[in-house]
Amino acid sequence: MSSVDSPRESWATRLGFIFAAVGSAVGLGNVWRFPFQVGQEGGGAFLLIYLLFIVLVGFPAMLVEFVAGRYTERNPVGALKQLGTGLWEYVGWIFVVTGFVILSYYSVVAGWTIRYAVLGLQDGYLADVEAAEAQFGSLAVGLEAIVLHALFMAVVVTVVAFGVERGIELAVKVLVPAIIVIAVGMAIYAFTLEGAGEAYVYYLAPDLEVLADDWRSIVPAAAGQAFFTLSLGMGVMLTYASYLQEDRNLATDGAIIIGFDTAIAFIVGLIVFPVLFTAGVDPAAPGPGAIFVSLAAAFGDLTLGWLVGAVFFATVAVAALSSAISLLEVLVSYLIDERGIGRVPATVALGGGLFVLGIPSALDLVLLDLFDGFADQILLVLGGLLLSVLVGWRRSDLAITELELGIGDLGPYGDAWIWAVRIPVIAALLVALTLGVLGYIEFLQDDFWPWIQEL
Repeated sequence: MSSVDSPRESWATRLGFIFAAVGSAVGLGNVWRFPFQVGQEGGGAFLLIYLLFIVLVGFPAMLVEFVAGRYTERNPVGALKQLGTGLWEYVGWIFVVTGFVILSYYSVVAGWTIRYAVLGLQDGYLADVEAAEAQFGSLAVGLEAIVLHALFMAVVVTVVAFGVERGIELAVKVLVPAIIVIAVGMAIYAFTLEGAGEAYVYYLAPDLEVLADDWRSIVPAAAGQAFFTLSLGMGVMLTYASYLQEDRNLATDGAIIIGFDTAIAFIVGLIVFPVLFTAGVDPAAPGPGAIFVSLAAAFGDLTLGWLVGAVFFATVAVAALSSAISLLEVLVSYLIDERGIGRVPATVALGGGLFVLGIPSALDLVLLDLFDGFADQILLVLGGLLLSVLVGWRRSDLAITELELGIGDLGPYGDAWIWAVRIPVIAALLVALTLGVLGYIEFLQDDFWPWIQEL
């Protein structure tokens, strides 16, 4: 049975849609992933390329997902079946698989943020980096990590089970303003720290020599981060747009969403790097545990650092919740649209499956890296690339017509958008995908295979 003929949910207000999309974008991608990507990839050099990807690739690609979602009023699988023929009909599965993989380990990382928020209120943070690293190693994996993973997933399931209007929309109207207010307040606090000046130079002044030497690493990392933080390539924006009415200006909404997301990511950098430089902690400390080691150690070295750290990690947890809600909704919408399964049983079943898939990431960080690298540098970019090819080259007339609904005649601007999708977006994604695949192969050879051999 399919639910094609059943009434489809929709957003109650424009603000609800924007907050939901911003909430999806403003999550762990901004607060967990962004700082350690900036640190690993050379500070301002990475920031420059990342911002270029946001403007030149992220915005046109977001409009691609918007028009595909609103035109078809379907989930990614149903949308691609409607838009394409032959093998194109199966492209939507990439989005579903991507969302499933990401949310499985995303929930584990979100569990860490809960634990670290509580840690600040209990014992405070360890100022010594080596001690903080050992502490993270004990907290990030094991039974406690699995329990927190289950707790976080249960909260996400509860919100999504209530539906688009009564669950997701109500939740994000509280979560998103809270994230913005707290982030701005913490950035003002960070400005007063002793190491703020040095941090701003590192963060805001691109080192062109670093860019010239490390562009093979910086480009795929920036592309993956741009897609990750904007929730592109995983079907979120496509799914959220499927609940929209035809009179909405997709270009304006997209610009607002990207503006909020990029501003908050930027603000997070203004928080994290002054804290690190003030405490004398290396911002280039690698790995997914960077903010839980380097930043936690920096909080341990600050006056009232336990309180600042608790607020920071609680904010990260809230941001993670807003994003996780959107990822789960993509998967739930597939079961509702294509399989005719009710929202509550679909949500509960998927939550259980995601919990099980996330257990390996809660047992060993190498496995978390395995999932993250595959989803971020390969699946996200591949999904965005294929959808851009389909919409830009095969369904361009339909795409322009759909974009004009709620805007009016675009004239040459419609063609300019399509050609932006056809050439710079697709070219950038092809380069990023190629480099991402090569980088992932390197990870498998240098990190994953030795780990397998040690078992």
